[in-house]
Amino acid sequence: MVFLHAGNPSLPPPLPEMLYLIGLGLADETDVTVKGLEVIRKVERVYLEAYTSILLVNTEKLEAYYGRPIIIADREMVESASDEILAGADTSDVAFLVVGDPFGATTHTDLVLRARELEIPVQSIHNASIMSAIGATGLQLYNFGQTVSMVFFTETWKPSSFYDRLKENQQIGLHTLILLDIKVREQSLANLARGRKIYEPARFMTVAQCASQMLETEGDRRESVCGPQSLAVGIARVGAKDQKMVTGTLKQLSEIDLGAPLHSLVLLGRRTHYLERDFIRDFAIDPAWFDAVWSEFYEGKQ
Repeated sequence: MVFLHAGNPSLPPPLPEMLYLIGLGLADETDVTVKGLEVIRKVERVYLEAYTSILLVNTEKLEAYYGRPIIIADREMVESASDEILAGADTSDVAFLVVGDPFGATTHTDLVLRARELEIPVQSIHNASIMSAIGATGLQLYNFGQTVSMVFFTETWKPSSFYDRLKENQQIGLHTLILLDIKVREQSLANLARGRKIYEPARFMTVAQCASQMLETEGDRRESVCGPQSLAVGIARVGAKDQKMVTGTLKQLSEIDLGAPLHSLVLLGRRTHYLERDFIRDFAIDPAWFDAVWSEFYEGKQ
């Protein structure tokens, strides 16, 4: 049934205004979909979520390509002041841009739930995510288990909950995608306690740092989940022209330099298919050592 507009019975009623969650892909300004770009160019306001991930280009380049000014939405705005983003979304369209896919972080689910409470319609426009693009490693997506995050350790805080997820995946032979920490526009504990809006320089965890922290945790837990001879794949700048990938033991990866962010790491599962093995071997730091480790710890363990 079609309801006609009261002011002009020949016209359908105007569509309700909308909050659009738009995935931007992984690398640069050209990764946005055609549908996403069309929406960006027509909405009233455009926000860019800028703390769970980053593109490999700056905001000015995005604004030039999209033809729109962009409002940066940091962690504080999204998690504590979401009503600012949603303000007016019941009377004008608003776009919320997310690197990767809109639902790659739980924070964005919270935003959708808040919009529902305010009876603001929501539409998602999806895009490539690291969760799917990690297939560039040659590892089959259905051989992955739980994804885990690795945060920067401090002298007094070295959480090891990731280790339990690695162990659960290991027990059924599955790979583990490890998403590496980024620190963007974050305050030190001292500045946070004093209420000072002073932010630390941005930091992006590297594959080497992640591998080192995994080995440190293995040294504490000693359950043979991620030891020096565990095979893993490190990958940087997925989807970019200078994407880089290496395969090696965690010991080898703890000493590797893959250059600029963003980095990810995959811990290899015992059920690795021989086609997966052949693919990742081409990127081995030391092919002969890869073969030796594979033969001793992985061959016939599928």
